Amino acid sequence: MMTLRGCVLRAACAIAPLGAACARSPREIPRDVPSPPAAASTTTVTTTTVTSTSAVPAPPAAALRRLADTVRRVLDAAVADSAFPGAFAVIGNAGGVLFEYGAGRIDWKADAPRPDERTLWDLASLTKVTATTSAIMQLVEQGRISLDDPVTKYLPEWSGGPNRDRVTLRHLITHSSGLPPFKAFPMDIDADSTRKLFLAVPLDSLPGQHMTYSDIGFVFLGFIVEKVSGETLDQYVVNHVYRPLGMNETFFRPDPSLMARIAPTETQAFRGGQVRGIVHDERAWRMNGVAGHAGLFSTGHDLARFARMYLNKGQLDGVRVFAESTVTRFTGYVDSTYSNRGLGWQKPELPGMRFTGPSSAWAGHVATPSAFGHTGFTGTSYYIDPARNLFVILLSNRVNPTRENNKITAVRRQLSDAVVAALTMQ
Repeated sequence: MMTLRGCVLRAACAIAPLGAACARSPREIPRDVPSPPAAASTTTVTTTTVTSTSAVPAPPAAALRRLADTVRRVLDAAVADSAFPGAFAVIGNAGGVLFEYGAGRIDWKADAPRPDERTLWDLASLTKVTATTSAIMQLVEQGRISLDDPVTKYLPEWSGGPNRDRVTLRHLITHSSGLPPFKAFPMDIDADSTRKLFLAVPLDSLPGQHMTYSDIGFVFLGFIVEKVSGETLDQYVVNHVYRPLGMNETFFRPDPSLMARIAPTETQAFRGGQVRGIVHDERAWRMNGVAGHAGLFSTGHDLARFARMYLNKGQLDGVRVFAESTVTRFTGYVDSTYSNRGLGWQKPELPGMRFTGPSSAWAGHVATPSAFGHTGFTGTSYYIDPARNLFVILLSNRVNPTRENNKITAVRRQLSDAVVAALTMQ
């Protein structure tokens, strides 16, 4: 295990200018970390150096020591409290990773491997912002779609009732379409039948009158990406977002050869036992693992690159995937008096908002108005705060073995608050 002094020194290297002697490529990260002997600690620290796009001042050494102690304390306590079998947190800024920490193990079994930067996690609803919103951002930027287009322009087969023509893409991406959160479909039907059932879901209310977090709205956005681009959603984001950013281990439907690195999720009798390497969300599962609301798998390493791209205003290491204006547009409040939504992204709650939800626990109590984030049902979350030049990524499988475990909400809040306190304390 690396000493704290080593962590601090290497974290400083992580935010060195491009070309500095201590920088190295993220592809040089050790690929496989063996599990410790049974008598060893069940937690591990890993710190990754990341090539920087620009000179970013390093936090003081004392702040980095506090950060290391803080993250360890929060995650170790969560494992001890059975919030999840294991978790991996990545904290960084525009220049690189400041600190990474893996706590517990990826399963409750005593011989399960420890989580590290290469563990693959089912991201659940982080799919909405990491995949679907990314694709929509590019298509809007290219002028191939407009957020004010009616949904029926692209999905004329949607039989959503008499007000369906009033629903726009903007309504879908801000969860204000009037669609319900989800629908319970039979589990013994194929992807084509599942698609037809989605496209038969009627509105619960008029568009624009309420903010109701809806998986179905993002399923529709996934359909629209495929219709406009001519590529499947999984192909599109790999070709146009992940591969350009060097996110080589972010994908839908992971290959079975990666099974040992995948954190298992829930135990479900109707799926034959523990779900592992297959999307946890039942509706995405019936869509063959690819849907606009769920299905994506990724690692701490890759998601750190994604968060850094946002803090670098749409580009990373000289590769631009979004215009700066597009990032600003999608991550700002759509209407701060109406709801805590950006375009796809969630925003911190503000006094006087008419609608909020789901929980903004990812933001803790300390997020600035510039912050944006999202959560995933399996126990994942982003907190990205441009005003603080900070991101906090938490990856866990809190649904293992059952979704009834909801302790993750408090852990998200505690981690974000503690990280900000550690880095800003004088």
